[in-house]
Amino acid sequence: MYKNPGNPAGKIKPAAEKDWGEEYLDLILSVKIVDSMEEAIDHIHKYGSNHSEAIVTSDYANSERFLKEVDSSAVFVNSSTRFHDGGEFGLGAEIGISTQKLHARRNHGILGLTCLKYVIYGSAR
Repeated sequence: MYKNPGNPAGKIKPAAEKDWGEEYLDLILSVKIVDSMEEAIDHIHKYGSNHSEAIVTSDYANSERFLKEVDSSAVFVNSSTRFHDGGEFGLGAEIGISTQKLHARRNHGILGLTCLKYVIYGSAR
């Protein structure tokens, strides 16, 4: 267990296998540090939600590969997945919350035959 001065209660602990498939519905974060892009993308394909996935990197090629190979409704580079919100994307207020890739469940004409993939860039500072 890692403890630091900003966390005197010692609430930081190593992630366990069971954590990767968990949806906390809270301000809890599981972080995996990987040795390669292959390992990162494999991990996301196994445990990802297809809703919001993020990478933290200073390598432009890695970020572009991540954006191309991760199939989620929103992919984030050096940005918080908490920005995946209808209001942030200019879609208006949310009337419900979905953690699925496809949100629409009613007829939308030709638009109902398509889906969007939002790409969000942050800063690696």
